[in-house]
Amino acid sequence: MAIEGNIISTEFSEIMQKSYIDYAMSVIIARALPDIRDGLKPVQRRTLYDMRELGLRSDRPYRKCARIVGDTMGKYHPHGDSSIYDALVVMAQDFKKGRILVDGHGNFGSIEGDGAAAMRYTEAKLEKFTEEAFLSDLDQNTVDFIPNFDETEREPEVLPVKVPNFLINGSEGIAVGMATSSPPHNIGEVIEAEKAYLKNPNITTEKLLEIIKGPDFPTGGIVVNKRDLKDIYETGVGKIRIRGKVVEESTKGGKTNLVVTEIPYTMVGSGIMKFMSDVAGLVESRKTSDITDISNQSSKEGIRIVIECRKNADLENIKNLLYTKTKLEDTFGVNMLAVSEGRPETMGLKAILSAHSGFLYEINTRKYTSLLNKELERKEIQEGLIRAADCIDLIIAIIRGSKKREQAVACLTDGVTDGIKFKSERDRKDAASLHFTLNQANAILDMRLVRLIGLEIEALNKEHEETLKAIERYEDLLKNPDSMRKVIMSDLDKFKKSYAVERKTQIEDAAAAVFVEKPEEEMDVYFVMDRFGYARTIDTQTYERNTEAVLTDNKYCIKVKNTGKILVFTEDGTMFSVKIKDLPLTKLRDKGVPIDNVSLYDSTKNRIVEVRSAAEVYSSKLLFVSKMAMMKFVDGAEFDVQKRSIAATKLSPGDELTLVCVPDERERQVLLQSKDGYFLRFSLEEIPEKKKGAVGVRGMKLSPEDSIEAVYLMNFADERTIERGGSQMPLTDIKTSHRDGKGTKA
Repeated sequence: MAIEGNIISTEFSEIMQKSYIDYAMSVIIARALPDIRDGLKPVQRRTLYDMRELGLRSDRPYRKCARIVGDTMGKYHPHGDSSIYDALVVMAQDFKKGRILVDGHGNFGSIEGDGAAAMRYTEAKLEKFTEEAFLSDLDQNTVDFIPNFDETEREPEVLPVKVPNFLINGSEGIAVGMATSSPPHNIGEVIEAEKAYLKNPNITTEKLLEIIKGPDFPTGGIVVNKRDLKDIYETGVGKIRIRGKVVEESTKGGKTNLVVTEIPYTMVGSGIMKFMSDVAGLVESRKTSDITDISNQSSKEGIRIVIECRKNADLENIKNLLYTKTKLEDTFGVNMLAVSEGRPETMGLKAILSAHSGFLYEINTRKYTSLLNKELERKEIQEGLIRAADCIDLIIAIIRGSKKREQAVACLTDGVTDGIKFKSERDRKDAASLHFTLNQANAILDMRLVRLIGLEIEALNKEHEETLKAIERYEDLLKNPDSMRKVIMSDLDKFKKSYAVERKTQIEDAAAAVFVEKPEEEMDVYFVMDRFGYARTIDTQTYERNTEAVLTDNKYCIKVKNTGKILVFTEDGTMFSVKIKDLPLTKLRDKGVPIDNVSLYDSTKNRIVEVRSAAEVYSSKLLFVSKMAMMKFVDGAEFDVQKRSIAATKLSPGDELTLVCVPDERERQVLLQSKDGYFLRFSLEEIPEKKKGAVGVRGMKLSPEDSIEAVYLMNFADERTIERGGSQMPLTDIKTSHRDGKGTKA
């Protein structure tokens, strides 16, 4: 069956490209980025507008958040309830916003990372600030209204916000290929900066920064790179370094604690628990021994994280440790990206103020144009009523003589008297001379007779005078930019007077925090590791009191300095180094940590051949023996490197390391035992010293399937025996020969 219609042939890549661009722009414009004019993302704007439509004023009762979310989703934002509720919650959290926009009632989360309760439990209404600054002039034709997603409702394209909300509350969002991250600022400073820009549009960023000192985070803290702010606010991009505030607090016994009273803005949420965990980790890793305890005593009164310190501890050094090793000093990435004139744009401080100031002129022009038109309509009606009061008898005669309203309206507007009965020709003649406007005629016909009382007429004349004054004022505002600027600045002053607060974040230039790690007191400890690879250290007293138990329970037990290292050699010829300070100093029965956790060694890929003290290795000659009988001595100084892993020797394909050891002075001979039962005994002096990158020399001739099974170091009169074929075989039975022989079969 043939398919009717046109078949359009197109390149698949073009369709994909166009579709992806459309999707990206939808996310950028309609979801993730705020509009520079009102500083709101679409979900925030729609939620606030819906709350206004629901009548949730600041002086009225709270309403369930589930009702707000459902109404917003059904009318304006069909993208899921979680995104709407999340936006609503954030607008009510005073630890995230410079100025909250929603008055929340119930559990709206905490600065420590606790989430808000479900929307069916919480309630909300608008803040008074939001009513006055965001929603008050929506009925004055200040902004355009557009159809909602299904064209059953209308919503504002942008809210007529009277303060630079993009700066006051900041914004964070991730779009497609771009992200916005703008810090919050002090509302009083932002208003003063906008006034300064209105007075002088040529003002420099440097002058503006004398008013706006920098970001003002709701969590306080200290911005420590003041010198970088000029570049950040000129370009809209940069990094702000912010520290938590730490105070010293004396306690009983002569100790002084450090108390964190303000945290970096980036630590809001689960960052507090991470900070405490990091501090505990510094103590466990022995970065400091001056911290004895940490506790979170925060409450509704504010942040209070107490760090208990030892007596006479170096508090400044501990502070620097916290700044360098934890999130107590962090970076806030600034990227002041917003939608401006329908496209995303990264804007500096001056450009932001310029965009919002232009928006203020626009909404005020539209507002006062609307008010002027209303006053002109009122003036028209007032003039008609005043004229009507002077000829009220004639108007009554017209009304009494008319059969229907249309006849009376035609007579009052155009002097048409046809069909109207008059008692006298004079009335007809006077009626024919009337020329009221249509609005005036309808107002006259709707007028109540009580308006003819003398006091009412006097009030009408007074009202008319006020209307004329209002018209004169509105016309002056619309024609004179200076007058409009004064009104805008007056409105800004009112908001500053009502809502300005003291700055919370300090701005300064501070030196970079430098932690001076105190040299650890050197002492002897014992490195022990069991057959499962769990490693730790114990002090010498513990070892001496429990030597037998330690040696029984552990595969390796080596005396080392606590400032030294352990070297681990594996069958693939790799050497891994482990710092002793990275291992926990434990009690006798503690388990320790897997050696994998403190080194690059991976127990799933490698097998340990030998573990030695670095100090012993560096001062000795190491003997290497491989499975294919390749042998060499290597100067231990070659292994004194900073890398955590190196190739300790070179191996042929298929070969493995069998032995790494340091022969003592008595051990002058080596005996090689092969898997096929061959033994070869010769002097260690026949083994040459090579570099670690060399393969070495052959110690014993092996058949293709044979390999080295065991290596014994011995002296000339060694009485050692090994078990062979169910009986004991003295090693001295093997006669001394030379290297690279086939050996004797036992």
